[in-house]
Amino acid sequence: MKLNRLNKLLTIGTAAFLAASCDLVKDITYTVNPNPLEMHGDSVKVSITVNVPEKGIQKKAKAEITPMLGTTPVGTWYVNGSKVTGNGTSIDFKTGGTATFEQTLAYQSSMEAADLTITGKLYKQTKEKGALPETKIADATVITPYLVDKTFKVLTEQDALVRQFEKTTTATINFEKGKSEVRSNETKDADVTALIAWIEAAQSNPKIKINGIQINGYASPDGEVAKNDDLSSDRTVAARKAITDLMKKAKLTAYADTSAYKLAKFGEDFDGFKSQLAATNSIPEADKNLFIRILEMTKDPEQREKDMINLGKAYTELERDVFPMIRRAVIVVSYTEFGLTDEELRAASVKNPNSLNVEELLFTAAKLTTDANEKARIYQIAAKNFATDHRTHTNLGATLFELGNTKDAAASFKKANEIKAIPVTNNNLAASLILEGNRQGAKKLLSSAKTSAYNYNQGIIDIMEGNYSAAEKNINQDSYNKVLALILSNKLDAAKKASATLTETAELAYLKAIIEARMGSNADAVVAKLKTAIAKNPALKQKASMDREFIKIMNETSFIDLVK
Repeated sequence: MKLNRLNKLLTIGTAAFLAASCDLVKDITYTVNPNPLEMHGDSVKVSITVNVPEKGIQKKAKAEITPMLGTTPVGTWYVNGSKVTGNGTSIDFKTGGTATFEQTLAYQSSMEAADLTITGKLYKQTKEKGALPETKIADATVITPYLVDKTFKVLTEQDALVRQFEKTTTATINFEKGKSEVRSNETKDADVTALIAWIEAAQSNPKIKINGIQINGYASPDGEVAKNDDLSSDRTVAARKAITDLMKKAKLTAYADTSAYKLAKFGEDFDGFKSQLAATNSIPEADKNLFIRILEMTKDPEQREKDMINLGKAYTELERDVFPMIRRAVIVVSYTEFGLTDEELRAASVKNPNSLNVEELLFTAAKLTTDANEKARIYQIAAKNFATDHRTHTNLGATLFELGNTKDAAASFKKANEIKAIPVTNNNLAASLILEGNRQGAKKLLSSAKTSAYNYNQGIIDIMEGNYSAAEKNINQDSYNKVLALILSNKLDAAKKASATLTETAELAYLKAIIEARMGSNADAVVAKLKTAIAKNPALKQKASMDREFIKIMNETSFIDLVK
């Protein structure tokens, strides 16, 4: 950079121009605020004050002023002498005065390096008499808000893995009416045989722990209540004897002793009766309802039985198909079943991932590996095998997002949101939309996504829209974007303090350079931070060379040498 660079770039306070030789205007100056210009919320506000001294504009003179930001016109404004009518601001010849013009432009990338100049024409009444020379009146645009890191925080969903299940398995021994003796054929029934075999297998299964065996005795709701109560008790004892005999035969010594069993009598089983009655096809619905009504409304056991017998054929069907199933003892084995261990889950996720259920896959990816690529692999399997579970797509998308694969992450976030539009999926989809440049879409989703990430993500949007005070409050933990929000709010001491708590990346070092520049530090202090930034990210050299944040040191040798 040439040593006269500052003279070309730096314009502070006012700039004067020489009028045309006709002397219609003279000694006019311009004040631009701010200078350099600044971009906020995707726009650049240009405020120009035209300062006209005493006798600075003839009574019949008109100055047509056209500011230009690079090649972008900022509008056309008029300053008129006192005897000129029409658009513009009238200025008294004797006293002079000021005229202020404002215009807001949509920011374009060319504005970062484009100075603000003015051109124009001079008129005497309506007749053109000359031109205003092109004059620089302000420096190019500071675009520091564009340094915002637009990477939203994305969220994952939790698994619901349960690795300990409390279960039961049962077998039933049925009895004849009014009896408690176990018939030999009952001990040979498939469910009893299967129960003994299950217990035998469980003995050597490390995934199963038998917690206890209870035998529940029941009687059908016919006959005397007291007798049925005793009968249900006797049936538990008889069933226990039959089961312990079977256990001895199977050499299951732990269950061959009566002390291994808990007995419980329930007397007349109305609930079981209703259930069995409902499942019986041989009895008409009308008769079923009558039987229920009799049982519920008739308290006298003898009368109750007479009323049921009076239903004739229906009672015969009841005796044949329903009551025999109620006269029973139920052997209930309570046990705990254990799921796969961490080691087993890791191994299965590699060797046989399709054997794992969705909870196991989500748990393994989230809790049993720290490698993002491995997480993504497992989540991809989960998303394929359990495509209707929004969590699989949410977590896959979040992992891909972390890996920098924002395109595929966006596809996963969209799937998750289509399956279930909830705060988490709304938040993550918003993260994709903001990177795609769809700020309005992201804002809409974020407004209904009050998650743990909401404030931080909203803070990013606040910066993008020029709401720096809101951003500073929303981003409530020290971070790169917090530092940026503090800089843009002109809280430089707080920004410097916050930046000191963070790991220094290239981008953070660049912000530190801006802090030093805004605080008026010498060139060496600013350049030192820029050197760190550029060493970590060489692309920042070009950025720094045109960044008007450093306009006060652009003529310094150390800066010139750094960015050349």
